[in-house]
Amino acid sequence: MPIYVYETIPAKAGEKPVQFELQQSMRDEALKTHPETGQPVRRLISGGFGYLDKGKSHSGHDHGHCCGGSCGCH
Repeated sequence: MPIYVYETIPAKAGEKPVQFELQQSMRDEALKTHPETGQPVRRLISGGFGYLDKGKSHSGHDHGHCCGGSCGCH
């Protein structure tokens, strides 16, 4: 199951958001409130592990572990 990053939505000007992680199924809806405090939250977009292309790049070179040239392996 993936781990999602959430952030509280500050109620007052100058209040800092608090980030936390939560392991959820991809089928679960995003949280709307913090599970402990009830404060409104939003789910953040964060980096993942990406995608590695183990075949040939667009130039026809077989790079094995390369990601199609975007990693600078040409």
